[in-house]
Amino acid sequence: MRRTTNILVALVLCLFLAIPVYSAQADTKAQVKPKPIEEVSDIMAWKSIRASVLSNNGEWFAYILAPQEGDGEVIIRQTKGEKEFLFPIGEAPRYGGSGLISFSEDSLWAAYTIFPKREEARKLQKQKKKLYNDAKAINLKSGKEYEFEKVKKFSFSQENPGWLTLHKYPSEAQSKSEDNQSKSEDKWSGSDLLLFDLKTAEPLNIGNVSEFAFNKKGDWLAWVIDAQGKSGNGVQLRNTSSGVIVPVENDKAEYKKLTWTEKGNGLTVLKGKEDEGFENKLFSVIGFYNFSSSGPQKISYVPGKDKSFPEKMTISPNRNPMWTDDFSGILFGIHELKEKKDKKKKSEDTPKTEEIKGKDKTEKPEDKTEKTKEKPEKDIDKQDLPGLVIWHWLDKRIQPMQQVQEKRDKNFSYLCIYRVKESKFLRLADDKVRDVTAAPKHLWAIGQDNRQYELDGNLYGRHYNDIYVIDLKSGERKLALKKCRWFFSPSPDGSHFLYYKEGNFHTYEMATGKTYNITKEVPTSFIDTENDQNVIDPPIYPRLGWTKGGESVLLYDNWDVWNIPVDGGKGVCLTVNGKKEQIRFQRRFRLDPEEKGIDLAKPLYLSAYEEWTKKSGIARIDKGKPGVKMLCWDDAVYSLFKAKKAEVYLYTRQTYKDYPDYYVSGRSLKKGKRITEDNPKQKNYLWSDGCRLVDYTSVKGDKLQAALFLPANYEKGKSYPTIVYYYEKLSQRMNNYFAPAARGFNKSVYTSCGYAVLMPDIVYQINDPGMSAVWCVLPAVKAAADTGIVDINRVGIHGHSWGGYQTAFLITQTDMFKAAIAGAPLTNMISMYSSVYWNSGSANQPIFESSQGRFKGNYLDNLDAYTRNSPVYYANKVNTPLIILHNDKDGAVDWNQGIEYYNTLRQLKKPVIMLQYKGENHGLRKQPNLKDYYIRMREFFDHHLMGKPAPKWLKQGISHLDLEKHIEERTKAILKKKKDEKKK
Repeated sequence: MRRTTNILVALVLCLFLAIPVYSAQADTKAQVKPKPIEEVSDIMAWKSIRASVLSNNGEWFAYILAPQEGDGEVIIRQTKGEKEFLFPIGEAPRYGGSGLISFSEDSLWAAYTIFPKREEARKLQKQKKKLYNDAKAINLKSGKEYEFEKVKKFSFSQENPGWLTLHKYPSEAQSKSEDNQSKSEDKWSGSDLLLFDLKTAEPLNIGNVSEFAFNKKGDWLAWVIDAQGKSGNGVQLRNTSSGVIVPVENDKAEYKKLTWTEKGNGLTVLKGKEDEGFENKLFSVIGFYNFSSSGPQKISYVPGKDKSFPEKMTISPNRNPMWTDDFSGILFGIHELKEKKDKKKKSEDTPKTEEIKGKDKTEKPEDKTEKTKEKPEKDIDKQDLPGLVIWHWLDKRIQPMQQVQEKRDKNFSYLCIYRVKESKFLRLADDKVRDVTAAPKHLWAIGQDNRQYELDGNLYGRHYNDIYVIDLKSGERKLALKKCRWFFSPSPDGSHFLYYKEGNFHTYEMATGKTYNITKEVPTSFIDTENDQNVIDPPIYPRLGWTKGGESVLLYDNWDVWNIPVDGGKGVCLTVNGKKEQIRFQRRFRLDPEEKGIDLAKPLYLSAYEEWTKKSGIARIDKGKPGVKMLCWDDAVYSLFKAKKAEVYLYTRQTYKDYPDYYVSGRSLKKGKRITEDNPKQKNYLWSDGCRLVDYTSVKGDKLQAALFLPANYEKGKSYPTIVYYYEKLSQRMNNYFAPAARGFNKSVYTSCGYAVLMPDIVYQINDPGMSAVWCVLPAVKAAADTGIVDINRVGIHGHSWGGYQTAFLITQTDMFKAAIAGAPLTNMISMYSSVYWNSGSANQPIFESSQGRFKGNYLDNLDAYTRNSPVYYANKVNTPLIILHNDKDGAVDWNQGIEYYNTLRQLKKPVIMLQYKGENHGLRKQPNLKDYYIRMREFFDHHLMGKPAPKWLKQGISHLDLEKHIEERTKAILKKKKDEKKK
């Protein structure tokens, strides 16, 4: 009986204990059950890796991990060990990121930028206060940290690992003072520079520094002093070994453009002084060389003392001066001086010297009084000036283009050289040959003259130049090529340059003037027959570049890589079987950013892409071994990096479901160790169940493919609503990872929410860009529907820019689609042809005739083609509900294109809505606008393709008087959801 009781008690206890355990497990399962990626807060919290950097010895890897909106962190971790540092850094910029993290040369220290936190930054911006960045340095061995406030720039001491420099912001008092200063001579830009000793952790403060730079060896630090009133201005050097500071130049002048030679054995700087007759400063150039512990030798070139220097010109402060490789000369730019407005009047009013000498000493006082009463002539009030722009038919660049390029034109300078030994000034560029660039090794310069062709180039898109070769010793200029369309880079030894003409690549030998057709004997073609734009026999891009020493050039024939001697020959196919196996070796991984030509004695790493399976990988070519060794090959996309001073390689691998995290390995790339994890929470969200490659044939017989991404939780035999997204060719992106983003359409978001996504290829017929989309996209959709995955009755389409044009056109030719969104679409090819691409200021004509438009001639000569490919002329055939996104500051596709289509459709009582985000350009950048567009796009497609209720704005629109309230209510709802998500 007792034993039975004990058993019962034990059973009860087990049941009692099991209940909470079971509940906890159930709760855990409930918490990790994947959910759709649909809330804006989830999307904006999605993190990505930015600003990654590998230490020289390959032992440390650092990067920023940050969400699309909000504060991020810097992660510094060992590549082989498990040691890791993690630091909050505030809200890092979404774009850019270069120089935000750095390692010291010996890889013992790291430094990074700290930004204001998001909430703090928003608060300061509301108060109209300045935002400042900080910086932090960390000893990677000890873990000790050093933080520095208000740092705008930092750098380590290059090859000498002992120092970290930190340039501080000017004081607020100085900034306010500068805001109130009207005279340029009263302004100063210097601020504190901290020189931090990495061995002793002792800082040295240097005041009033405007520029600073270490030489490559790191044994000299140079800086420019720019103080109030120019007191103590000049250039100073510090020997980092001895600590001795050497003032090498001082004057009451402005110094700028401090420039070390690449090897760090020479330094140049510009020195500018005010002149009462000119608005510009008069600049001279100073060079330093032959550095010793006590300092360098110095030479100066002062244009005012040289009669050969052009009148009314000065050295330009907008171009860095530069020593030639052999220190025989200094290269610099010159530009015109601008006279002060009152100079002429002063010269007229001022008595001549002889008149002053001959004045009557008994001059009456009243005469002086009469003169003092004369008032100087006032300048014209700006409000009296007309706001006029004159567009002239002979303008080589239309006025908008000149306006966009105004800063470039103002800062333009003509390249010149001062020959030190001969004490001789040589002007290399002038108004006949304005664009001049020094070739490597500085024996020659190359000039380009487009005067004869500039107008037609800007009209039709076919740009030509006459090419000149200039001797940097004598200044002698000789014509090398006439009317050259495709000019490429000079060789790394500065002896030849590469160009393309009539289907072949050529080299030009600058010393002799000889030309070589280097590809005529090569058993392949370098004409890009896959380029379907209106260009005759264009060259294939990319060129992989010159080899070390300029002995040969690596060229690509759309499949294989060829090594072709500088003076021609049959060449060698390095990849051997690319064309045969339909693998494209389309780019080289440049593992040494400082290389001067491709060193074929070292392994050559190439990206490989299989045209019809979409597999890709990393291939290696070893010296003396024909063909490639495939190191990585998969349904994935790869990138590759290498440590500067070690055989440590990092590569990324991405697929449709795997973020491109980093892996560390050796030169063989075997057994890569994953060292980053971008989004461990991805497993909490629904993701596409895979991707399929759909083969199809266009109406014109072209063999094409489309990438079909399956919806999350895909069930075989079930058909799904589908979004078709396209541009030109997108099937090659089948293995790309699309991070969720609120930027309108996003493949990962839509597949997570139950949609299939189709990305088809489009190839184009000349004179029929719109019809080409019809001939390619409709067969792709039908082929995808034949798989059973796509519900042909629930297909929507979306494209932006050129894709927006294709969307606007497709719905005039078919009723296949149940909903369409066209972002920034071209809608009238005739009016678009003669409008302006405002972002560049150029006319659209060259885009239509020699680029994406794919038309022959203008609409006057080709009216039928322009008309039949313009959506607006077929608006009466549209039955598909359409949203047009077009912003009022669109600088690529004039927003009148959207208005024209909208008004035409509206008059025809077609279901159309236009979204205009005020002040936005061709795409959206402001976060509130991005979020809003994403939500409205989802609501539109969800209603038409999934049968969800339509919101009021979609059903009946919102009046202008109610719009503010409508936007506020929706924004409050978004923010409330975000707060609720945080609480969870």
